Amino acid sequence: MSLADRLAARHLQDAAPEVAVLDDGVAPVTPSGPEAVAGAGVRGSHVAVERPVTTAAPTSPAPTRTGDGLADVKARVLAELYERIGARINDPSLTEGDLHALVRAELAKVVDDQRLVLAQHERRTILQELEDDALGLGPMQRLLDDRTVTEIMVNGHDTIYVEREGRIVLSGLQFTDEDHLRRVIERIVARVGRRIDESSPLVDARLQDGSRVNAVIPPLAVKGSSLTIRKFSDTPFTVEDLLRFNSFSEPLADFLRGCVEAKLNILVSGGTGTGKTTLLNVLSSFIPADERIVTIEDAVELKLQQDHVVTLESRPPNIEGKGEVTIRDLVRNSLRMRPDRIVVGECRGGEALDMLQAMNTGHDGSISTLHANTPRDAIARLETLVLMAGMDLPLRAIREQIASAIDVVIQIQRLRDGSRRVSQVTEVIGMEGDVVTLQDAFVFDHSAGTDVEGRPLGMARATGLCPRFLSKFDAAGVEYDMSLFDPGA
Repeated sequence: MSLADRLAARHLQDAAPEVAVLDDGVAPVTPSGPEAVAGAGVRGSHVAVERPVTTAAPTSPAPTRTGDGLADVKARVLAELYERIGARINDPSLTEGDLHALVRAELAKVVDDQRLVLAQHERRTILQELEDDALGLGPMQRLLDDRTVTEIMVNGHDTIYVEREGRIVLSGLQFTDEDHLRRVIERIVARVGRRIDESSPLVDARLQDGSRVNAVIPPLAVKGSSLTIRKFSDTPFTVEDLLRFNSFSEPLADFLRGCVEAKLNILVSGGTGTGKTTLLNVLSSFIPADERIVTIEDAVELKLQQDHVVTLESRPPNIEGKGEVTIRDLVRNSLRMRPDRIVVGECRGGEALDMLQAMNTGHDGSISTLHANTPRDAIARLETLVLMAGMDLPLRAIREQIASAIDVVIQIQRLRDGSRRVSQVTEVIGMEGDVVTLQDAFVFDHSAGTDVEGRPLGMARATGLCPRFLSKFDAAGVEYDMSLFDPGA
């Protein structure tokens, strides 16, 4: 018998459901109504209060949904827990470790007092679930602790999807009800000084480990609150990891290392979830340790290994609509911080103009990411973002800025098997008339086919065209394999 079944059965025994004699047989008595359990953090929990009635000898117990029995047991235990520890759960003098130890000890006592008949592993399971409900993020806590999960998508309190190895699957976990999900969302946003309610029904935030969070509640979310978490890895991927994942080949990895060491201005382009930030983190690992790096992000995700790093994060407006600090403000400010490299997590607005100006005024070696499907689309979108800066610039002037500032566009794609691959490495050559000219140095080989499991066998391979920026490699003393660009090799 499963843990949920045993708890449900035990709950039936403890509650001793009474039955009323009806004309057509025996039926369970409907409880008189739920009473809300008072206590911090358990808003929305209920216990059943039974009304005394004339009873007859019971036959078999009425069928009870397992989830309801387990939920009621949890509600009773949590209500008792909050009654015992009271305001101590919000005691600022307690460290995170002390608070968890206190809750675990009290939970063990409450479970003992409930006289639940549990095996040792069942006891550990329910204690962990109760601790997650009391202090963590409920059923999502175990997904956050699962290193194989890269993204969590909550479509409602009873539907939680996860992404594992590039594939989206149903997790099988769920929240007790809408109130339970709302409490978890409020707990997340409160930790970062944000709020979410009917007047402000959507929020972008991040967890303490850097994981990105987006929450939407009714009335915007019509079928119940929605929550999306893009997990942040404690140990960022290295170039060796991407080689193991076949994201690119070793010759291409050496070439990209040379691009960074030669201080080329690099734009990483790709769609949502293609791994742009992961590649940006890997590229930044190639920056020499003696250079001063300033990183600018909406939510801190980059984990640079160098010591001389200044990390800046934008700030949303407060409740009164004041105090906002945008990416553009930070890019402009970074120019006064004597950076050797400026790394912008993502260009999505007018900061694109400031970044191009920085690249064109001596801040070589800057790196950023952009949402686009091809290198040509990336250049076109960069034009649009510059126009969003509000400057009435002619289109040719913008294109000249782009052609002068950007050296390389690295395109990433997410293939049908869920893998993320570098599909193109494209050089920005210059202008021909009113058009920015591009030249592919590496292109993904789609003709290689797939293996028996449907995984693509191709890699990004050199086109044989020699990039014009190799002169910068020579000037910086960066060694490279010239045979990559020999068509006859």
